[in-house]
Amino acid sequence: MKTALSPWAAKALGWFLLQLVRVLTGAQARWYGCPPLAEQRIYFANHQSHADLVMIWAALPQELRAITRPVAARDYWTKSPLRQWITTAVFNAVYVDRERKEDSDPLEPLEAALERGDSIILFPEGTRGDGDVVQPFKSGLFSLATKFPDVVLVPAWIDNIQRVMPKGEVVPVPILCSVTFGAPIRVQPGEERRAFLDRARAAVIALRDA
Repeated sequence: MKTALSPWAAKALGWFLLQLVRVLTGAQARWYGCPPLAEQRIYFANHQSHADLVMIWAALPQELRAITRPVAARDYWTKSPLRQWITTAVFNAVYVDRERKEDSDPLEPLEAALERGDSIILFPEGTRGDGDVVQPFKSGLFSLATKFPDVVLVPAWIDNIQRVMPKGEVVPVPILCSVTFGAPIRVQPGEERRAFLDRARAAVIALRDA
């Protein structure tokens, strides 16, 4: 299967996936202290499912989807031609390698996307959690925030998506899901990496009951 789509086909597939996600999840977006502005942002969220990037993408307004690229694990999303086809043509995903290779910087593709002016969707836990438990954030968010201080950092909480496609299941279950976007944060002068990452994690968790 080819990984390239015509613009018309990519638009049609994107529309189909958007409707499918909305039927299955409702894809409700809640904006608390952060209106949906078309400015350069890093959305950072809890990670429950491989469908997280699809959920946030579907929850964003069209004008934000057009400028926002989800960060996707290369080993999973390029495992089959279909996954790679969708993440390349529809989501314009930024692929990252979860296994660090010698003489390579896993943040390089994210930095390249931000340098181009794109917004990105990032999952700082690095791997899926088990629902309400948010694992400690890895250092990538801090590195990007300090290198690109003008990019707006927006926390988000994804609710219920892990119940749509439980582990071991192949047929999705319709469940009402939502994405809650919170007030932006920034690295404070002199703030150390772990202190910032803990504060960013707390900002995400605080949205769970918002």
